[in-house]
Amino acid sequence: MDPREFPTKGNLILAKNSLALAKQGYELMDKKRNILIRELMDLIEEAKDIQEEIDTTFTRAYACLQRANIEHGISWVEELAYTVPIEDSIQIQTRSIMGTEIPHVKYDAHANEMTYAFGDTHESIDIAREAFRQVKDLTIELSMVENSAYRLAASIKKTQKRANALKNITIPTYSALVYNITNALEEKEREEFTRLKVIKRQKSK
Repeated sequence: MDPREFPTKGNLILAKNSLALAKQGYELMDKKRNILIRELMDLIEEAKDIQEEIDTTFTRAYACLQRANIEHGISWVEELAYTVPIEDSIQIQTRSIMGTEIPHVKYDAHANEMTYAFGDTHESIDIAREAFRQVKDLTIELSMVENSAYRLAASIKKTQKRANALKNITIPTYSALVYNITNALEEKEREEFTRLKVIKRQKSK
């Protein structure tokens, strides 16, 4: 038998304290889960909106590229494309939501503005370049939102497991322990009271 299950007042106090702590822990886990779920739902809606915007922007960007190809020729547009520098201004920071670290992407959207001369190109190149810049911005934003949603979903799953363990295992265990120790102590008190009455009766005789 576990020493903690011995029917003593000390063990009863410890069991009650553990039960109160488990209930408090469950309430905190439940609140955390609800907050994370709300954050996740907001991110899902945001990702949906960004995805729809990306689809529209991609369609327009490729239409602009097609027009630029027609006006300049595919080989010349390809040469211009090689002049675009690699994006290296992206920085990934993190922020915490209820202990869950989610990414926050920062970058200089105007770091690589112009890579060709106006005199050598038509307006279609400028329009296509701007359209694909918008695609890049939206893609970066979507990657941040989707990664955040994935991390929140994983945290919600972990929080749910902990909450279930407290609700279905820990709290019932300590509730039963408090109940059993209380009954055992009450039984001892009744036996002691009965024994004292018997002794008192014998002395009075």
